[in-house]
Amino acid sequence: MIDVLAALVVALAGARAPTPAPRALAADTTPPVPVLLVPGWSDTEEALQPLVGRFVEAGWAPEQVAVVDFRDPVGSNREHAREIARAAAALRAATEAPRIDIVAHSMGGLALRYHLRHRTSPDADVRRVVFLATPHFGTYSSLVAWGEGAREMYPGSDFLMTLMDGRPVPHGIEALTVRTPLDLHILPRESAAIPGIRDVQVCCPTHAGLLDDAQVFAHIVEFLRPAT
Repeated sequence: MIDVLAALVVALAGARAPTPAPRALAADTTPPVPVLLVPGWSDTEEALQPLVGRFVEAGWAPEQVAVVDFRDPVGSNREHAREIARAAAALRAATEAPRIDIVAHSMGGLALRYHLRHRTSPDADVRRVVFLATPHFGTYSSLVAWGEGAREMYPGSDFLMTLMDGRPVPHGIEALTVRTPLDLHILPRESAAIPGIRDVQVCCPTHAGLLDDAQVFAHIVEFLRPAT
């Protein structure tokens, strides 16, 4: 409780004004694009089930929402990227969709970026991506984490340097970053944003709370399925 109160004081003192809630979306009869969900450091598919439920309630069919379950949740983002590639291919095959969207939480966003840079079919397999509290420039909280993934998240790591060499996401893919000022995992908070990419700040779920927050989800849906 003390940590949460302290973070709230810091957030209110130094954070910019949160992004207003998105407008209500018009009814859309267009079938949604399948979405792949990617967990963060140490998380399994269980952590993403609230987000799965929200997508299904919003009109995605259960078979259109898939979750990556990493074999080693604290392992290297390079290996996680290969697992994302396999999961993305399986989702496209199962739904017969030419393109999918991907929503990644925390460290999962780093693996996603590595996947996008090294995928074998870079022309048309991913349409839009959402990064939820991803430490794009690293986080000092990795000092109290473990595994190869933690080492790769440390600011200035060789892995992060490879991601910073070039575009954040390839041409042809739209991206959105979503973050919260009440985040004890992404230090500094600005690491969760990327210059030149649309950024949304929502007050005030926690780092994990981003996965089951109504306002956060509204921003995700507005981005993935805009009103026509």
